[in-house]
Amino acid sequence: MKIAIIGFGAAAIGFIERMMGAGHELHVYEKSPDIFASGISGVRADGKLFVSAEMGGDMFIEPALQKQLVDFYISRTGNGFYETGRSFHESGYYKQFYDKGFQPVAADFYHLGTDQLQMVLQNIYNYFIEDGNVKFHFNSNVERVEIDGEGVILDGKDRFDKAVVCVGRSGHKLIKSTIARYPDLVLENTKLDFGIRFELPNHIVEDLNREMYEFKVRYRSRTGYMVRTFCNNPSGFVVVENYGDFVTVNGHANSKEKSKNTNFAVLTTVELTQPFNDPIGYGSHIAKLTNILAGQDKLILQTYRDFRNSKRTKRMYRVLPTLDSSKYIMGDINLAYPRRIIESIIDFLDNLNTVVPGITNDDNLVYAPEIKFYSNKLSNSLFNHIKFAGDCSGYTRSFIYATAHGYMVADEML
Repeated sequence: MKIAIIGFGAAAIGFIERMMGAGHELHVYEKSPDIFASGISGVRADGKLFVSAEMGGDMFIEPALQKQLVDFYISRTGNGFYETGRSFHESGYYKQFYDKGFQPVAADFYHLGTDQLQMVLQNIYNYFIEDGNVKFHFNSNVERVEIDGEGVILDGKDRFDKAVVCVGRSGHKLIKSTIARYPDLVLENTKLDFGIRFELPNHIVEDLNREMYEFKVRYRSRTGYMVRTFCNNPSGFVVVENYGDFVTVNGHANSKEKSKNTNFAVLTTVELTQPFNDPIGYGSHIAKLTNILAGQDKLILQTYRDFRNSKRTKRMYRVLPTLDSSKYIMGDINLAYPRRIIESIIDFLDNLNTVVPGITNDDNLVYAPEIKFYSNKLSNSLFNHIKFAGDCSGYTRSFIYATAHGYMVADEML
């Protein structure tokens, strides 16, 4: 069987790993110029893996499979080095958060570090090409997928028995063109996350960081929206994430180089109803509006006091950003974000401060836009010749869940 894999990220890695040794001809189409420019090695992946039944996607994935794939990545570090933590396995912190209205999320974390991802990716790539049946096509941006009775045709020329689309959220243009051609693929498209990246000194959260490395909690705010923490980076760095036509904020942490600050996302989940049907379009619009205020390819940075009081930040005090000054302007996020989103974030942080005093110090830092896209939920049963795996399918939103989804799609195909 000749199979096309569109995009080389977490889902593609899981798919290929399961297919290895089965004798099928696998062709990987990656728009990046080389292996190191592909999605896994960039700032979108901070090298943090987890095993949890409570987060990562809208599907059940056996914890044993999650751990198997975590071990797969760890085995490709070359040195076996990683940091680890267990979120809310001890009753003390669990009770403190629960008593204040939070829903703690239990998980096991394994942090490889952004600085190790290049080596991990190189080792995975070498492992795949040694098989002989895995062919990589770089600088190959697939723009059109067509299905006929015999298989799948890419860009009107390359024919395959099957295709697996693994383009992640950044491949929304291909997904959009595909569902325009085959609208029955869409099962649901109503949800996205708006939020901010929060940065504060390590000492405020050092006990939490020491206890569990990453704390994840959810909270039902007074607006009715569910708000959650995401991607905590102890001694980490704030970075820019480039989507091509707009930029957002993200964070990562290295295994060796450390800062004096911790950063994490605060995300508000928005689920809209009909006639709404374009979460990526809506989120992109807000991101572009924020970029317009900040200037081309820049973020908005604000102190928490000014963020709460809807005032433009003109100076910082004790907390200095880990993001390079050329990547942001000091401004007012309130000019770009909907009011209900802002109120939800403030309510969340004020309540979090009752558990972790110092969270809402005036000079802690707020960055925007931080937007996490939920792709349209797509059907993998409508067509036999094409499948969708990972974040572009709408069912996953984490590295290990995306890898596992690709693995499961391959398992079913076999």
